[in-house]
Formats: sequence, structure tokens, C-alpha cells
Amino acid sequence: MRMRAGAIVKIHLFIVGICLVLSSCIKDPPLNPEADIETFIVDESLLSGPTFIDQANRRILLYLKPRAFRKGIKPEITMSRGARSMPASGDSISFNGGPVLYTVTSESGQNQKVYDVQVVNVGNWTFNFEHWELNQADQYEFPVEDDGTILWSSGNPGVAISGIPKNPQAYPTHSTNGGYAATIAAELNTLKGTPLTELVGIKLIAGSMFLGTFNSNVAFIDPLAATEFGQPYVGTPGRFTGYYRYTPGASFQDEDGNIISGRQDECSLYAVLFHGPDRLTGHNVLTSDKIIATAELSNGTAQSDFRRFDIPFTFKQGAKISNDMMLAIVASSSAEGDHYRGAVGSRLVVDSLRVVPK
Repeated sequence: MRMRAGAIVKIHLFIVGICLVLSSCIKDPPLNPEADIETFIVDESLLSGPTFIDQANRRILLYLKPRAFRKGIKPEITMSRGARSMPASGDSISFNGGPVLYTVTSESGQNQKVYDVQVVNVGNWTFNFEHWELNQADQYEFPVEDDGTILWSSGNPGVAISGIPKNPQAYPTHSTNGGYAATIAAELNTLKGTPLTELVGIKLIAGSMFLGTFNSNVAFIDPLAATEFGQPYVGTPGRFTGYYRYTPGASFQDEDGNIISGRQDECSLYAVLFHGPDRLTGHNVLTSDKIIATAELSNGTAQSDFRRFDIPFTFKQGAKISNDMMLAIVASSSAEGDHYRGAVGSRLVVDSLRVVPK
């Protein structure tokens, strides 16, 4: 049975009409009202801990290595569907000029959220001293971090101009294979002064190591000023932990080289949090009014086997955390070595030092 042409046209028109009615009923989906940062991805080589997005308080918490803190980062972010942000994903951000805020606007344009990017800590503040490099000119060792960053210094650069043999083991501070759990560690030794140092009254050289830099230009003019303590720190330190072993030398001597009968040498090991950006020196590292908190080993006497320490930071009354904080860790094979008092032959080995944040 053939369908008439007119009927076909009517059916076609009916179908078209139904489609028009249906299309008028189907509306475009509403624009997304959400404005969340869902992921905040930073190159893992720049991080010392996992990134955390605190949605409840609209904070992004970062644990950065010192290099990333100094130079800035370029995070890749993902957001709620259709949302946009300022700064945009992939933009470079820096932490030296005040707070870093991400403003996220929803696809609908009706909602906005502002995320505060906070650096919880700079560096992982765990130092195992597994990697050392050699100063090619003077042949002394210095520790470096896993990524090659140099955070630590010692008195070795000053000793290098004192006429000491150009041999890593001849310097007061160097690496040792006798660390905790048979790892590499830092060894600090108290040495007899060289003929050149004795000309300026320095009869004893204590092994020292510290977070900071050594200014060789003033090493003989003002030795205490040559040690410049501290590296940038963000956060609030809770405890200073690690392992040490100490053997004092046989005879304690004063700054003039006189043996003090009955006196035994002691080591020193401490951490200091202070207001920067200027570093402290040997003149004021424990006395400056910029100091916020300290954590100091209370017993520096002989310790034949490795001993673990766990020292809480003691904060000054009324001290406040600021944006320009510095933190120093200082170790010495003779506690009074900065005044050239101690015992030749004293030996301190330190390993797995750590500053644990609150």
C-alpha cells in the first residue's frame, strides 16, 4: 500500500514539530558555581614534603627546599570545571615580597575563593651528612645536600690560610665513615695551632660546623666575626634532635696554652632561631636580642657510643615569629673553642641532625 505524498509531508512536519518542542525544553546546563583549587602541583625536586590543600581554611601548605624558596616556583593547578585563577596555572610565584594569594573565580562568575599559599617550612631540616665535596684549591671537605645545595660551613676556610697541609684529613672538620648505623657523618677535631696562628696568639683550633657562611676576609682580623650563622627558616621549630659521640682530648688548656689540671673538655651542639635577615656571628650567636628560641645540648661531656638527643626549643617570653626568621645549628669539638680554650685531640662526631617543626 502506497502512502500518499501529502501524508508523508504531514508526518515529516509532525516529526519536525516534535523535535522543535523537545529542543525548546532542553536547556543548556547551568554554569558551574564552584571555585575550588583541586590540585597544586610543584616539581618534586623542589619540595621537602608533600603539598597539602586545606580547603576548610583556604590555605595551600608548602614544604620547600631552600633553592625553591629563594628563586620561586611555577605551580601547575587544576580547578573546578570552568574556573579561572589569578595567578594562572604555570605562572611563577615568589615568597620574598609578602603573601601569595590565588583568587579563583567560578565558571558562573558568581563565586570567588581566595587561597593563601603558605610556606610551612624551608628545607626538610634533616641533615644526614652523606654527601661531601672538596674545595679544589685548599683540599678541605664540606657537606652538601642531596640536590647539591650548600647550607653548611665550618672553620676550614679560615684554617686553610693558616699553613695547614692541603689534605682533607688534616683539617679540623671532615667526613667520616664512622657515623651512626655505619653511615657517613661529620667529624670535628680540636687541633694544635699552626706556627702562623700562634704568631697571632691562637694556640688551639677547635673543629666547628654550622649552618651559614664563613667570611675568610676577616678570619685573622676578627675571627669571631668570620663565622656568619643562619639560613632562612619558615615555620615554628619544636625540637632539635640527632646523634653524637664525643671523646675529649687528654689535657685542657687555656687561651695561652697553659694546662688546666682537673679540667675536661666538652663539646657544644645547639640550634638558634632568630630574626633576620642579617646573620649572627661568633660575637652574639647566643646573646643577641634578635634571638627567638634556642635548643642546646646540656651535657657535652664524654660519650663513647652514639647517643640520641631530643631537645625542645625554649622560646623567649614575648618572642614572636616573623617573616624574616633565620635558624642556625652550631657544633664544636670544644665548647670554648671560640675563645681558644679546649683540649687538643677532642673529637666530636655528629649525624642525622634534625629540626622538627611544631
